Amino acid sequence: MTDSELLATAFEEAKVGLSEGGIPIGAVLVRDGDIIARGHNRRVQNNDPLEHAEINCLRNAGRIGSFRGLTLVSTLMPCYLCAGAAVQFRLTRVIAGESQNFAGARKFMESQGIEVVDLDNRECIDMMARFIRENSELWHEDIGL
Repeated sequence: MTDSELLATAFEEAKVGLSEGGIPIGAVLVRDGDIIARGHNRRVQNNDPLEHAEINCLRNAGRIGSFRGLTLVSTLMPCYLCAGAAVQFRLTRVIAGESQNFAGARKFMESQGIEVVDLDNRECIDMMARFIRENSELWHEDIGL
């Protein structure tokens, strides 16, 4: 699958999160071009401040032995929490749908040897911008402001 196709799957996860009353961020975990896990932000739904999309996705992967060499795809540039998980599990690559609405921890991940790709995807940008505009208090809570 291409990066754009993988992002489309993460975007579908983000829409699921939004439909559940949560924050519209989705993620997929990829090995050799195949999706092995998916997830979305469930912080609101589960009353869990750590249940970001990327963390949910990694949890859904379960015990797969090693995460080395895998790619994490997220609709939004990962925050420091999720970037730390990517570093901890030695992921090779992180693909973000966008970083205009939230810059995230790109430099941190790159400093740890992770290749970071920002697709600057218009659908991801528009969905997050709309959500932030309509739910600013919830968004600020999610990112710790």
